[in-house]
Amino acid sequence: MTPLQDKAVGVLVGAAVGDALGGATEGWTPEQIRERYDGPVTGIVPPYFADWRNARPIAPYHKGDGHVTDDTLMTHALVRVYERAGGHLDAYAAAEHLVPEMMGEKRWIPELEAEALPLQRVFLAEKWLVLRLHYGHIDPREAGVGNIVNCGAAMYMAPVGVVNAADPDGAYAEAIDLAGAHQSSYGREAAGVFAAAVAEAMRPGATPDSVVSTAARLAKDGTRAAIEAVCERARDHARWEGSFEALRDAMRPFDTVADTYRDQGMGARRPSRTHSIEELPLALAFLLIAGGDYRETVLGAVNYGRDADSIASMGGAIAGALGGRAAVPADWREDVAVASRLDLEAPGLAIAAVAERVHAADVARRRAHEQAFAELR
Repeated sequence: MTPLQDKAVGVLVGAAVGDALGGATEGWTPEQIRERYDGPVTGIVPPYFADWRNARPIAPYHKGDGHVTDDTLMTHALVRVYERAGGHLDAYAAAEHLVPEMMGEKRWIPELEAEALPLQRVFLAEKWLVLRLHYGHIDPREAGVGNIVNCGAAMYMAPVGVVNAADPDGAYAEAIDLAGAHQSSYGREAAGVFAAAVAEAMRPGATPDSVVSTAARLAKDGTRAAIEAVCERARDHARWEGSFEALRDAMRPFDTVADTYRDQGMGARRPSRTHSIEELPLALAFLLIAGGDYRETVLGAVNYGRDADSIASMGGAIAGALGGRAAVPADWREDVAVASRLDLEAPGLAIAAVAERVHAADVARRRAHEQAFAELR
């Protein structure tokens, strides 16, 4: 593989594997996770509830056992959108291409153990795309307004970072435009910052510190404050064990989701300039604590709980970009691919090919602009 292909595969495989490992522990506290699994989770584990088909509140989803969740379903859908569009994406691309991906063709859904429309699996905040764009005919640039403010747009923005590899400013701008069809406020902001973090991690010579500093530079309002506060606390820890209480304390002033994860306060998931989603700052924190190591970044997120699948998916994507395909443990790669019945590497190669084409078009456009501007002098 070329370095671009290697890093792109690292991003897509890293995100999917993190998602699959975190799915089993999503929604639970570190204490509940340790009790259920007789200690910290160190790899792929069974569902939190043995009788998952009838358990509440997560039935009928088969989380755990190496099954990816809607984070990966949406990420792979966005890769296919890039292949179809063949260039940079904006909010209109979500209406023209992403919505048909969600409602137009059945695909294997690991958590349902059946073929179904992706629309039938995604959360309400993602169903909003179809409601507003397909049925409501809303201007795509404004369709995200009114939605639940959460990590729903950010969780699948890794491909934007790959297409804009080594250009975090470009990745931020593209993701902000694209995510406008899905999210508003700090949910949209997180989508831009996460894409930028992946783009920076794709740069040769990038480090966890350069990723975090890039994210903080581009982030606005509460998202920036949360990243700075949580990552500052992360620097006090050499391992994720023992870090959870301190990280949660740092995140709490910016989070709208209660400490009891499924309890919602008056301001939960509503627009705000002072709040932030939890998933991105925590993913960056675990990346720092792990020194960029993929396994430890993901395991920190998995054992933290709460929205563990999205935290681990985001952290896994960034760590995968830094370390490439080989950074993701081979047994995890193989077991998740088999359990989820998915080719985890093909989407990485596909988005790398898109990135090559987009970069060539960008260079040609810049050169034409340079020539035209020179003639104006």
